[in-house]
Amino acid sequence: MLSRRYLFGAAGTTAAVLAARRLLAQPSTEVTALGVAATGALLRAGDLSPLELTDAYLARIERLERQVNAYVIVTADRAREQARRLTEELQRGQLRGPLHGIPLGLKDNIDTAGVATTAANSLLAGRVPTEDAPVWTRMRDAGMVLLGKLNMHEFAYGGTSSISAAGPVHNPWNPVRIPGGSSGGSAAAVAAQLCCVALGTDTLASIRLPASYCGVVGLKPTHGLSSIRGIIPVSESLDHVGPLAREIGDCAAVLNVMQGLDAGDPVSIAAPAIDHTTALVRDVKGLRIGVPRSPYFERLQPDIEAALQQALTMLGTLTTGLREVSLPNPGDFVPILAESYAWHEPYLRDPANHSHYHPSTLERILAAGKTPVETYIRALQGMAVARHRIADVFTDVDVLVTPTAPGLPELIEGATLAEANSAEASTRNTAPFNLYGIPTVSLPCGFSTSGLPIGLQLSSARLDEASLFALAAAWQRETDWHLRRPALG
Repeated sequence: MLSRRYLFGAAGTTAAVLAARRLLAQPSTEVTALGVAATGALLRAGDLSPLELTDAYLARIERLERQVNAYVIVTADRAREQARRLTEELQRGQLRGPLHGIPLGLKDNIDTAGVATTAANSLLAGRVPTEDAPVWTRMRDAGMVLLGKLNMHEFAYGGTSSISAAGPVHNPWNPVRIPGGSSGGSAAAVAAQLCCVALGTDTLASIRLPASYCGVVGLKPTHGLSSIRGIIPVSESLDHVGPLAREIGDCAAVLNVMQGLDAGDPVSIAAPAIDHTTALVRDVKGLRIGVPRSPYFERLQPDIEAALQQALTMLGTLTTGLREVSLPNPGDFVPILAESYAWHEPYLRDPANHSHYHPSTLERILAAGKTPVETYIRALQGMAVARHRIADVFTDVDVLVTPTAPGLPELIEGATLAEANSAEASTRNTAPFNLYGIPTVSLPCGFSTSGLPIGLQLSSARLDEASLFALAAAWQRETDWHLRRPALG
């Protein structure tokens, strides 16, 4: 594999190009196995063109997509046209930046002008936006190539990605298992090398849970750091958009482009633009690690408990050590979901549209619409207090460590029937961090005896993504879990 020194700091150098060439010389290695840094080095050196890279991903999608069902639509012609223009730019010496020519998949709730955005629901089958979501505009302007729209749990209202007008998404590590949700297609596509990176959204778990279940990296940045305008919402008070990738360095490169104030987004925040890739080589010996045992380490599946204990031991040796902490009550997220009813109400006003919703989705949204105003306001107040109080925790520690999920991905068969109950259990460790609004990432940290990935969750203070990137990079330098790939035909 590429040297870890290269992956976390030598991108664009002669050494990086040589390392990437050596990797591609191995008979079993496809160009789709490379991350952003390695791919970018080859593109800038002229060893690979954006069009050749795009064709390689499209060929892999054609070969493997039926096994995974990660895409709602593949925009092959558009992708090739984008890639041709980007290839011509490189030939003229024009480089947009580190993401120039990198193929991307977008979750199907992120608006794309001229390409249907349906949130995996049949009611929106004819919904073709006329404007791009700002987050996609930023990706496109940075030179990323859109391969298509990624499958998801309908309306982002669940954690299985089995409820979708496009059919269930399959976990690349075991196709009879769920990939998690709601960004199940995003995580599955990255794990299966059907895109280099993907964007997902996260309201309670929807980036990190699929990342854990599919053995990839999934980042939920600080709430408001990246615009969520032009994304079909669940709850703007909790919604985040973020990258999924096979390496933490790829997430840093993507966040560099995603970040920034959007005056049209009511929850967008003004924050200094930071080069997050500089944190990847930062020394972590001085970091203080907090371990909130209750409830995050309770009732864990045995393989997860074993993997986390090993992870804690290693993280303790990399840093100043571990200390147990208690986190403030995050509040009640259920009333805040009432915000989603405002988006759905025009559709639900007509009873004929109800049949387009899965019964479990419809039940939740209708229930959210009945939330009393005073309950909703108290929930917002409670969330604001929780966001103040979580800041106090980070006066004593720098990074919190928990399992991403307490259990392993369940079988697709029967997952839809158990959706309401399983969602609460599977999001227990992730949902509080949406209420806190702080940056959180899931990293691969092992496998179960049955061969299913296990996720490690790291969280840091508001706008301190740097500590997350530093510790995650140190973790990946010492482990190889992120280098493992599912065996697909």
